[in-house]
Amino acid sequence: MLVETIDTAATIDAVIRSRRAVRAFRSDPVSREDLVEILEVARMAPSTFNTQPWRVHVVAGEAKRELSNAILGAHAANTLPAFSPFPNPPPVACAAHQNDFGRRYYGALGIDRADMAARARQTGRNFLFFGAPVGLIFTIDGALTKHSWLDCGLFLQSLMLAASARGLATCPQVSFVWYESVISEHLSLDPQDKVVCGMSLGYADEDAGVNWFAMPREPLAGFARWYGFDE
Repeated sequence: MLVETIDTAATIDAVIRSRRAVRAFRSDPVSREDLVEILEVARMAPSTFNTQPWRVHVVAGEAKRELSNAILGAHAANTLPAFSPFPNPPPVACAAHQNDFGRRYYGALGIDRADMAARARQTGRNFLFFGAPVGLIFTIDGALTKHSWLDCGLFLQSLMLAASARGLATCPQVSFVWYESVISEHLSLDPQDKVVCGMSLGYADEDAGVNWFAMPREPLAGFARWYGFDE
């Protein structure tokens, strides 16, 4: 029994540690059966009072192309109000991590951070789901509070790990929130629905350098505080 527990822990740890955000995908299709299996696992995620507030809209083929084209049209027009997932200014520690990400990300792509046109073109790649064969849009009832949004995060993580365990890659993308009105119209969302984020899902292009740039994590001592333990 102990050996089985250790083996299970090692497998789960390996999946968590190996998961990465992929921003270049192969065109190989993902079957509906595989997607159903992944979502069946993800739906077991915990939620406040078992409210299960998440909704997921899965697009592929022509439906994905039509959605991407609609969003890219709005992106090119640049007429929607600015959106940021962070306050302005963000907390100092978060800003440092954000700036480090930008430096590594654009560096892996060979884009000068001062080249706003190139950065805008790369942002547009988000709305093509980075070439992935499957796109997902996650929504929640807008009347719900931050605690239910946390539940959506637990669902997303469960989905990403279930995909990773099956050899599939993902990239969660908050950038889709910019175009909530376009998505709402295109997918005929209910009026109360709010877009949480989008996600690309498929098989990673292992030859793409952007999939391999290192993103360090803060060491345990930097974010954990301990109470009631012996030193």
